[in-house]
Amino acid sequence: MTTDPTYDDVVFGRRSIRGYKPDPVPKSVIRDVIAMAMRAPSSLNTQPWNFYVVSGEALDRIRAGNTERNLAGVPDSREFRSHGAYDGPHRERQIGIAKQLFAAMGIERHDQEKRKDWVLRGFRQFDAPVSVVITYDRSIHGGDIGPFDCGAVSNALVNAAWSRGLGCVINSQGIMQSPVVREHAGIPADQVIMICIAMGYPDEAFPANAVVSERKAVDEAVVFVGFDD
Repeated sequence: MTTDPTYDDVVFGRRSIRGYKPDPVPKSVIRDVIAMAMRAPSSLNTQPWNFYVVSGEALDRIRAGNTERNLAGVPDSREFRSHGAYDGPHRERQIGIAKQLFAAMGIERHDQEKRKDWVLRGFRQFDAPVSVVITYDRSIHGGDIGPFDCGAVSNALVNAAWSRGLGCVINSQGIMQSPVVREHAGIPADQVIMICIAMGYPDEAFPANAVVSERKAVDEAVVFVGFDD
């Protein structure tokens, strides 16, 4: 007899999945996952998010266009603001997860061919059978609240997917060429593309899927004020 996973099971068990089985994901399961994700909180209950769920030939066209344009040197056209390069502890954590992933995949430091292949997988949304493109209404563009709310729903979505046996990775490489995504996902001009999430059934034989990212300790992140110890 099996039991449904608890909240703790989902939160502590979930991993970013970068290798997928080719099996299609039923639309009914995706609808269930999105319905759960949409219980995420939003500012003043505005719920600014929308979801463009792409699969099949349309997703293949996005993969191809995104890859071709990036390899041709077409400038990045992601629609969210970027802070530039990381430094300090943020850079250290970025390097840390890269080392974990490359070690799992057997990618040596100077193996440029395998490193390039890894980047290309990101452009292809890790060959997942489904991509969920999250957008928000352009009428609220320019502030930080809409993207904040989309972050909340993205977190809720990957956890909901995990609770249903699906894996995900939140992936900004897959939307680097936003005109390609807009064209093939049918995203209208009144929407701002925030992020995409690759989704599918995890391939347990894919080495990187076993990687659990290292997290900083609670005491590094939390300041308690007004508590009696």
